[in-house]
Amino acid sequence: MNKARVQKSIRKLHRYLGLVFGVQFLFWTIGGLYFSWTNIKQVRGEDLRKEEPAPAIDSAIVAPANIIQQIRLQDQVKHIKSVQLADVLGKTIYQITYHNGSRMKTRMADAHTGLLRQPLTEKEAIQVAISRMKKQGILKSVVYLESAGGHHEYREKPLPAFAITFTGEIQTTVYVSAEMGTVQSFRNSRWRVFDFLWMLHTMDYQGRDNINNWLLRIFSMLGLITLFSGFALYIVSRKRKRALT
Repeated sequence: MNKARVQKSIRKLHRYLGLVFGVQFLFWTIGGLYFSWTNIKQVRGEDLRKEEPAPAIDSAIVAPANIIQQIRLQDQVKHIKSVQLADVLGKTIYQITYHNGSRMKTRMADAHTGLLRQPLTEKEAIQVAISRMKKQGILKSVVYLESAGGHHEYREKPLPAFAITFTGEIQTTVYVSAEMGTVQSFRNSRWRVFDFLWMLHTMDYQGRDNINNWLLRIFSMLGLITLFSGFALYIVSRKRKRALT
């Protein structure tokens, strides 16, 4: 094939690929810049979040098997996922997570008395949220969540939960699990920008976090083709220029 035709074909391929995929390349670049120039601790709200208080553990705590037996008397238990201790409003609490056949649930119980307790009330959830913040905020709203879609900022977290939004200095929403009694996440404007750019970066427009989706794989491979076509165009153009001189 004539070298001029080869050059023309490569140029045409490179031009069309750049036109079609240039916008996505721009998204990748903008996202990469934002990810590298932001403090991930501030994105996650860790700069506002106090460390989880350690639960008081001594020989007086009740064996978890006794509490699990109480749960079995009240609910169907298919299997136990986890048993852990946590400090909830100054008390040492067992968090027993299990599957009851329809969904994953968590029951709390006082570790010293063995008594099961009900999920957090709205007032208790606010107290838990405030106790975990390093700075004071102004309470704006409280929303009780029973479901969260794939694009929700509280996706794939324990439900039901309270979304407690504070204004003032912190501008943050604190998510508190009603059944676990503990804070699950802090969400702020930095995180929301990060999450949106992450969706554009991964090209997962359903759940945002799947980096193995086929759309991303196809665009990545075509991106390499665009890059190599640019290299090839440069090489062919250089050879032709030398031939003319």
